[in-house]
Amino acid sequence: MARKGQKFKYWTTEEKYQIIKPALNMEKSTWDITRETGLNNGMINNWIKKYREKGMDGLISKKRPGNPLCKYSNKKNLTDIEKLQYENMKLRIENERLKKGYLVKGDGTVVVVDEKKFWTSK
Repeated sequence: MARKGQKFKYWTTEEKYQIIKPALNMEKSTWDITRETGLNNGMINNWIKKYREKGMDGLISKKRPGNPLCKYSNKKNLTDIEKLQYENMKLRIENERLKKGYLVKGDGTVVVVDEKKFWTSK
């Protein structure tokens, strides 16, 4: 469980491979790698297991960290494809909000909850 304000490190596929490479080549044990890197031994063993099962594809992270819209909103000049991807993401988010009963007015700063969907018994 995460602590308040804790930052998570997301490892790229190449970084994971460079970390487990000595263990795969039988140059070092996983405990030696744990002591050097400060990573959890279980995580290293999981990376090795996934690499042996699927190769480099097994080391690809499933989760994407952070807000996906930041990638586009921080850029000044977007390509046509990036503009379409940005608009598509905004529409998906709006669709999810509507499914949950949120109504967004104006520029998105005002959120109104549809009270018909939420009821309580007394």
